[in-house]
Amino acid sequence: MKLVLSIVHSDDARPLIDALMQGGYRATMISTTGGFLREGNATILVGTDDANVPDVLRIIRESCHTRTQYVNPLPPVMESGEVYMPTPVEVQMGGATVFVLEVTQFERF
Repeated sequence: MKLVLSIVHSDDARPLIDALMQGGYRATMISTTGGFLREGNATILVGTDDANVPDVLRIIRESCHTRTQYVNPLPPVMESGEVYMPTPVEVQMGGATVFVLEVTQFERF
C-alpha cells in the first residue's frame, strides 16, 4: 500500500481531483500555501495499492501543468529614505511535487 502525496497549484487541484475520481481513486484535498511565492496550493492525498502508483502518477502528470508568471520580488530590508523599485521576475509556477510513501497499515471505518 502506498500514499501518494502531491502538492499542486490551486488552479490544477479541482481538475486533478476530478481526473482521479474518474480513474476510480479516492482522494483528499487539503488547502495549503507555498512558502516562496505565497501562492495558493493544494495537497492531494491518494492511498492506493502498489500496482496502481504508475497510473496515479500519470493522472497527476497529465492534470498539473507548469506556467510562467511575472511576480514582483519581496522588498529587501532597507534603511529609511531608500527607494526600492521592484522589477518583475519571471518564475515557473504549477506542476506538481509528488512524494510516494510506504503505508504500513490502512483502515477505513
